[in-house]
Amino acid sequence: MPPTAKQRDITALEGLCFRDALAASLPDQPLSPGGLSAALIDTPLGAMVAVADDQHLHVLEFFDRSIFARQVTAVCRASGRPLDEGRTAITDQIQAELQAFFAGTSGAFHTPLKLLGTDFVQSVWRALQVVPAGETRSYSALSRDIGNPRAVRAVAQANGANRLALILPCHRIIGADGSLTGYGGGLWRKRWLLEHEARHFGNRLL
Repeated sequence: MPPTAKQRDITALEGLCFRDALAASLPDQPLSPGGLSAALIDTPLGAMVAVADDQHLHVLEFFDRSIFARQVTAVCRASGRPLDEGRTAITDQIQAELQAFFAGTSGAFHTPLKLLGTDFVQSVWRALQVVPAGETRSYSALSRDIGNPRAVRAVAQANGANRLALILPCHRIIGADGSLTGYGGGLWRKRWLLEHEARHFGNRLL
Protein backbone atom coordinates (compact mmCIF):
# COMPACT_ATOMS: atom_id res chain seq x y z
CA MET A 1 0.00 0.00 0.00
CA PRO A 2 1.57 3.35 -1.02
CA PRO A 3 2.18 5.87 1.77
CA THR A 4 -0.35 8.62 2.38
CA ALA A 5 -0.09 11.94 4.19
CA LYS A 6 -0.32 10.04 7.47
CA GLN A 7 2.24 7.39 6.54
CA ARG A 8 5.92 7.70 5.73
CA ASP A 9 7.80 5.83 3.05
CA ILE A 10 9.99 3.31 4.88
CA THR A 11 11.34 1.51 1.82
CA ALA A 12 14.77 3.05 2.51
CA LEU A 13 14.82 1.14 5.80
CA GLU A 14 14.34 -2.24 4.16
CA GLY A 15 17.32 -4.49 4.67
CA LEU A 16 18.37 -2.76 7.87
CA CYS A 17 18.25 -4.57 11.19
CA PHE A 18 15.47 -3.25 13.41
CA ARG A 19 17.83 -1.32 15.70
CA ASP A 20 19.35 0.55 12.75
CA ALA A 21 15.90 1.21 11.26
CA LEU A 22 14.72 2.48 14.63
CA ALA A 23 17.73 4.77 15.00
CA ALA A 24 17.18 6.16 11.49
CA SER A 25 13.55 6.84 12.36
CA LEU A 26 14.41 8.74 15.56
CA PRO A 27 17.08 11.30 14.63
CA ASP A 28 16.30 13.41 17.71
CA GLN A 29 16.24 10.47 20.13
CA PRO A 30 19.62 8.69 20.18
CA LEU A 31 19.29 5.07 21.26
CA SER A 32 20.72 4.26 24.67
CA PRO A 33 20.24 1.28 27.00
CA GLY A 34 18.79 1.42 30.50
CA GLY A 35 15.36 2.84 29.75
CA LEU A 36 12.38 1.95 27.59
CA SER A 37 12.55 -1.00 25.22
CA ALA A 38 11.28 -0.99 21.62
CA ALA A 39 10.38 -4.17 19.77
CA LEU A 40 9.08 -4.85 16.28
CA ILE A 41 5.84 -6.81 15.98
CA ASP A 42 4.69 -8.07 12.59
CA THR A 43 0.94 -7.93 11.91
CA PRO A 44 -1.32 -8.47 8.89
CA LEU A 45 -1.53 -4.67 8.64
CA GLY A 46 2.19 -4.07 8.63
CA ALA A 47 4.95 -3.69 11.18
CA MET A 48 4.11 -2.21 14.55
CA VAL A 49 6.49 -1.06 17.27
CA ALA A 50 5.82 -1.66 20.95
CA VAL A 51 7.62 0.56 23.45
CA ALA A 52 7.50 -0.82 26.99
CA ASP A 53 9.20 -1.09 30.33
CA ASP A 54 8.84 -3.91 32.84
CA GLN A 55 5.45 -2.67 34.06
CA HIS A 56 3.63 -0.88 31.23
CA LEU A 57 3.16 -0.50 27.51
CA HIS A 58 3.87 3.12 26.53
CA VAL A 59 3.50 3.04 22.74
CA LEU A 60 2.02 0.68 20.17
CA GLU A 61 2.16 2.22 16.73
CA PHE A 62 2.50 1.37 13.07
CA PHE A 63 6.13 1.85 12.13
CA ASP A 64 5.22 3.71 8.95
CA ARG A 65 3.09 6.37 10.65
CA SER A 66 4.35 9.85 9.80
CA ILE A 67 4.30 11.02 13.43
CA PHE A 68 6.01 7.88 14.77
CA ALA A 69 9.18 9.76 15.78
CA ARG A 70 7.21 12.55 17.46
CA GLN A 71 5.15 10.07 19.48
CA VAL A 72 8.10 8.02 20.70
CA THR A 73 10.25 11.07 21.46
CA ALA A 74 7.41 12.62 23.47
CA VAL A 75 7.06 9.47 25.59
CA CYS A 76 10.80 9.27 26.23
CA ARG A 77 10.90 12.90 27.32
CA ALA A 78 7.81 12.59 29.50
CA SER A 79 9.19 9.48 31.22
CA GLY A 80 12.70 10.89 31.46
CA ARG A 81 14.14 7.66 30.10
CA PRO A 82 16.14 6.74 26.99
CA LEU A 83 15.12 4.14 24.42
CA ASP A 84 16.81 1.14 22.92
CA GLU A 85 15.84 -2.01 21.09
CA GLY A 86 14.69 -4.74 23.44
CA ARG A 87 11.86 -6.80 24.80
CA THR A 88 10.16 -7.12 28.18
CA ALA A 89 7.43 -9.35 29.59
CA ILE A 90 5.00 -6.57 28.63
CA THR A 91 6.17 -6.82 25.01
CA ASP A 92 5.54 -10.56 25.04
CA GLN A 93 2.07 -10.02 26.52
CA ILE A 94 0.94 -7.49 23.92
CA GLN A 95 2.36 -9.58 21.09
CA ALA A 96 0.35 -12.60 22.27
CA GLU A 97 -2.80 -10.49 22.58
CA LEU A 98 -2.29 -9.03 19.10
CA GLN A 99 -1.90 -12.53 17.68
CA ALA A 100 -5.22 -13.54 19.28
CA PHE A 101 -6.89 -10.38 17.99
CA PHE A 102 -5.76 -10.88 14.41
CA ALA A 103 -6.69 -14.57 14.59
CA GLY A 104 -10.21 -13.50 15.57
CA THR A 105 -10.17 -15.43 18.84
CA SER A 106 -10.14 -12.48 21.25
CA GLY A 107 -10.94 -8.80 20.98
CA ALA A 108 -9.80 -7.98 24.51
CA PHE A 109 -6.49 -6.47 25.60
CA HIS A 110 -5.27 -6.70 29.17
CA THR A 111 -1.71 -5.40 28.86
CA PRO A 112 -1.03 -2.69 31.50
CA LEU A 113 -0.83 0.73 29.86
CA LYS A 114 0.97 3.95 30.68
CA LEU A 115 -1.21 6.84 29.55
CA LEU A 116 0.51 10.21 29.23
CA GLY A 117 -1.82 13.10 28.49
CA THR A 118 -4.00 15.81 30.01
CA ASP A 119 -6.95 14.85 32.18
CA PHE A 120 -9.31 15.54 29.27
CA VAL A 121 -7.29 13.48 26.80
CA GLN A 122 -7.05 10.60 29.25
CA SER A 123 -10.83 10.73 29.80
CA VAL A 124 -11.30 10.27 26.05
CA TRP A 125 -8.82 7.41 25.98
CA ARG A 126 -10.58 5.69 28.88
CA ALA A 127 -13.89 6.04 27.04
CA LEU A 128 -12.29 4.46 23.98
CA GLN A 129 -11.30 1.44 26.05
CA VAL A 130 -14.96 0.81 26.86
CA VAL A 131 -15.95 0.44 23.19
CA PRO A 132 -15.83 -3.35 22.57
CA ALA A 133 -14.47 -5.03 19.49
CA GLY A 134 -17.30 -5.38 17.00
CA GLU A 135 -18.98 -2.12 17.98
CA THR A 136 -18.53 1.48 16.88
CA ARG A 137 -19.28 4.92 18.28
CA SER A 138 -19.68 8.29 16.63
CA TYR A 139 -17.52 11.18 17.78
CA SER A 140 -20.62 12.88 19.20
CA ALA A 141 -21.57 9.73 21.11
CA LEU A 142 -18.06 9.51 22.55
CA SER A 143 -18.36 13.15 23.61
CA ARG A 144 -21.56 12.31 25.45
CA ASP A 145 -19.87 9.30 27.03
CA ILE A 146 -17.36 11.60 28.75
CA GLY A 147 -20.08 14.03 29.80
CA ASN A 148 -19.01 16.79 27.42
CA PRO A 149 -21.34 16.67 24.39
CA ARG A 150 -20.00 19.90 22.90
CA ALA A 151 -16.41 18.71 22.79
CA VAL A 152 -16.67 16.77 19.53
CA ARG A 153 -13.69 18.47 17.90
CA ALA A 154 -11.53 18.11 21.01
CA VAL A 155 -12.52 14.45 21.24
CA ALA A 156 -11.41 13.96 17.63
CA GLN A 157 -8.08 15.60 18.44
CA ALA A 158 -7.62 13.34 21.46
CA ASN A 159 -8.26 10.36 19.20
CA GLY A 160 -5.54 11.58 16.88
CA ALA A 161 -3.12 11.91 19.80
CA ASN A 162 -3.53 8.24 20.67
CA ARG A 163 -0.16 6.46 20.94
CA LEU A 164 -1.62 2.99 21.54
CA ALA A 165 -3.12 1.87 18.24
CA LEU A 166 -5.71 -0.93 18.48
CA ILE A 167 -5.43 -1.00 22.28
CA LEU A 168 -7.14 2.39 22.54
CA PRO A 169 -9.46 1.63 19.61
CA CYS A 170 -9.86 5.00 17.92
CA HIS A 171 -10.51 3.04 14.70
CA ARG A 172 -13.97 2.25 16.15
CA ILE A 173 -14.94 5.93 16.13
CA ILE A 174 -16.75 6.91 12.94
CA GLY A 175 -18.83 9.74 11.55
CA ALA A 176 -22.41 10.20 12.76
CA ASP A 177 -23.58 9.19 9.27
CA GLY A 178 -21.56 5.97 9.44
CA SER A 179 -18.76 7.24 7.22
CA LEU A 180 -15.13 6.44 7.90
CA THR A 181 -13.22 9.52 8.93
CA GLY A 182 -9.55 10.26 9.53
CA TYR A 183 -7.40 7.54 11.05
CA GLY A 184 -3.71 7.98 11.78
CA GLY A 185 -2.89 4.48 10.60
CA GLY A 186 -4.60 5.08 7.25
CA LEU A 187 -8.22 4.65 6.23
CA TRP A 188 -7.44 1.35 4.54
CA ARG A 189 -6.34 -0.02 7.91
CA LYS A 190 -9.43 1.39 9.62
CA ARG A 191 -11.67 -0.30 7.05
CA TRP A 192 -9.79 -3.58 7.42
CA LEU A 193 -10.05 -3.47 11.22
CA LEU A 194 -13.78 -2.72 11.26
CA GLU A 195 -14.48 -5.48 8.74
CA HIS A 196 -12.31 -7.90 10.72
CA GLU A 197 -14.11 -7.06 13.97
CA ALA A 198 -17.53 -7.22 12.34
CA ARG A 199 -16.71 -10.67 10.99
CA HIS A 200 -15.31 -12.09 14.22
CA PHE A 201 -16.96 -10.14 17.02
CA GLY A 202 -20.25 -8.80 15.60
CA ASN A 203 -20.94 -5.17 14.78
CA ARG A 204 -23.53 -2.59 15.64
CA LEU A 205 -23.48 1.19 15.66
CA LEU A 206 -24.24 2.87 18.98
